[in-house]
Amino acid sequence: MGDVDMAKKIPLRMCVGCQEMKPKKELVRIVRTPEEKFEIDPTGKKSGRGAYICPTGECLQKAIKGKRLEKAFKQPISQEIYDALKKNLELRHDTKSL
Repeated sequence: MGDVDMAKKIPLRMCVGCQEMKPKKELVRIVRTPEEKFEIDPTGKKSGRGAYICPTGECLQKAIKGKRLEKAFKQPISQEIYDALKKNLELRHDTKSL
């Protein structure tokens, strides 16, 4: 019983693309800042409304197709923002695989 109490809790978040619960550290946080800008938040500490997504193009495509980011942020998202997120996720994914 003591082992269960001593186990460290791992925060889980749901990916807006694949809809799977995964450890927070494995996901990328997208945040809408109070200035209404959308940014990738590598620290997970920026203020604003956040949504989490797997760092893959596949999950981003699912999120776009199902308008899941628009639902998460409760507002329409322009194609330019989606393009910027896709480019940023690709850069992050490429640097992690090095």
